[in-house]
This record gives sequence, structure tokens and C-alpha cells, in this order.
Amino acid sequence: MKSVTRKIAKERIPILFQQAKKTFKEKPQLAQRYIANARKVAMATRIRLPAEFNRQSCKHCNTLLMQGDNCRVRIKQKREPHILITCLGCGHQTRIPLRKKVINA
Repeated sequence: MKSVTRKIAKERIPILFQQAKKTFKEKPQLAQRYIANARKVAMATRIRLPAEFNRQSCKHCNTLLMQGDNCRVRIKQKREPHILITCLGCGHQTRIPLRKKVINA
């Protein structure tokens, strides 16, 4: 039973993100609702959102992040080199490391 619901959830999450992208320009509130629903589906079925979808949405306000419209993307060199994505709606910042840490055994 769990595998069936997880399979359905894995099919629905990309559809919800696709709908959010389509409706973002005309109705940003509806796009935000689609993103929130996709997150709820993932949490309820205990599925991890794929990195591509996780990086397209703000974790704080559930907005679809469209570069140049409502988010700012910068490359920072301090400490470890990373990409800094700032949501212009709520100001939340997401950091994505550019290098993997090498573990010497």
C-alpha cells in the first residue's frame, strides 16, 4: 500500500511544479499554492524532493524562484565557494556548495 501511494506522489510532484511554472506569470499566488501542495505531498509520503525542484522553490515562503523575477543568484568565494540564492519576497537565502568535500581515509 505504501509503495502505491509513494509512486503516485512521485508522479504528482513534477506535475505540480510544471503547473506552478505555467501559472507563475499570471497568478503567482496560485503557483505558490502548487508548490506548497507539492511539498505537503512529499512530506506526507516521506519522499525527498528532487534537487531540481528543491532549488526552484523558497523553503520559507513556498514561492517558485524565477531568476530575474523574484530571486537573486550570486556566486560567493568566501569560506567555501558556493551559490547564494536570495528570495526577493521574504529575503530567505539558500546556499549551494560548489565543491564536494574530499574525505581522506
